[in-house]
Amino acid sequence: MTDLWVAQGGAARTGRTVLLLHGLGHTADVWDRFAGVLPGRWIAPDLSGHGRSPWADRYSFGRFAAEVADAVVGLLAADEKVVVVGHSMGGVVAIALAGATFGLPVSAAVGFGIKVSWAAEELSAMRARAAKPPKVFDTDEQARAAFVRFGGLDGLIEPDSALAASGVHAVDGGYRLATDPRTMLVGAPPTASMLAGATVPVLLAAGEHDHMVTPAQLRAVDPAATVLPGLGHNLHLTHPQQLLELVERAGRWDRESAAGRAISDS
Repeated sequence: MTDLWVAQGGAARTGRTVLLLHGLGHTADVWDRFAGVLPGRWIAPDLSGHGRSPWADRYSFGRFAAEVADAVVGLLAADEKVVVVGHSMGGVVAIALAGATFGLPVSAAVGFGIKVSWAAEELSAMRARAAKPPKVFDTDEQARAAFVRFGGLDGLIEPDSALAASGVHAVDGGYRLATDPRTMLVGAPPTASMLAGATVPVLLAAGEHDHMVTPAQLRAVDPAATVLPGLGHNLHLTHPQQLLELVERAGRWDRESAAGRAISDS
């Protein structure tokens, strides 16, 4: 199992921790603004093949989920529960962790900005890109600018930011992106079947103007999905307070479903 690089912070253990999972090509540092509005404890790993975590021999949503569970479970107290929040590809991993397969004490999950509809040519382009060796840039500045472009973060972060630095590695002859190109072989997620396998509440959401998923596409998978008017793909960077409201709603669902179970068991 790959040993993931993990960041954590916030208040001391309070019984419920927020686990933050970044999207393809990003790193845990993408959560810094959102972590700043969280009232309690949070944990944010770099997924394998990203940032400061090692590259793996292969990538899949199930493997990402297993690696996250393995890295995080030892950081939790015996009675501590987790609300998983995932962006884009990380949102798919959050749905996977909402099942009972991986042994992580998840009480609810939020996935936002998940691309649920894939054209054949899009998948073909991803495979072609994955087959190319990582590009080596002459300077750190060039590599950081490439990280911003690759991550779709133009206008949201600056190349001289800590987030951009977390996505770049120095190598012989220059600098390259930290992301393993083969992570793009993860393919299209079976979102509907994964939702059907969830054993805890899952809240799906997207901005009205998310370029990765339309409201109609998202609600075809989950009719109860939340669409946020006027917003785009990177809610955690542009509107962290509104994302916090979604997380708090998922927490309420968790408590309500737990109360329902208690009533039915009595």
